Amino acid sequence: MPKASDNGGQAPIANGAGSAAAHAQQVLGMRLKSLRLARRLSLRDLAEATGTSASFISQLERGLTGASTASLNQMASALGVSVAMLFEESAAQNHHGVLRRSERPSLPPSGGCRKMLLSRPPLSDMEVYVGEFDIGGSTGSEQYTHGNAHEMLVVLRGIVEVSLGDARHVLEEGDSIEYTTSTPHRSENIGSGRAEVMWIIAPPTSARAELDQYKAWKPLAAR
Repeated sequence: MPKASDNGGQAPIANGAGSAAAHAQQVLGMRLKSLRLARRLSLRDLAEATGTSASFISQLERGLTGASTASLNQMASALGVSVAMLFEESAAQNHHGVLRRSERPSLPPSGGCRKMLLSRPPLSDMEVYVGEFDIGGSTGSEQYTHGNAHEMLVVLRGIVEVSLGDARHVLEEGDSIEYTTSTPHRSENIGSGRAEVMWIIAPPTSARAELDQYKAWKPLAAR
């Protein structure tokens, strides 16, 4: 892809002038970085997708330079958002790791279970997920394994049966269980209502390609 002009003639805002524009530039930078990290893109990844340079995007994220309309359109497209969303201040201020429920990345529902990813860069030493189960929903018809890490399951709502090999454990709200991910395991909602659990895995067992499959979360049904 041919490289576009990085900033389209936009110069850094002079000190002591254009405070409103400078503020908008800071908001843009924080929002851009937040969206990039949420999508697990490096500076180089985004630069290649937009025909700019990693150094330009780094300066833009730090509020040190502006960007042309063409560059903003390319970045919004690469990040899967509108240009207007790049300037949403409330979202830009969310730089302390806050993840809203409506923004949870999720896999498509399967077997009456939806699995949502909570841990995101720069957190890299563990994986944290939330699972929502319909009545009778489960992680699958068979037990499964993944790597050889430490896993904890915490029941946040409902009644869940956790199978570990030949053992069966019925857990209620507030209960938890620990096991290694190399142990064949399976979880099923055996209650009369929806169930919700949290999985904490350390160290991570998923490759980046697997985590990239998680898309924007949508609720199983209106609450």
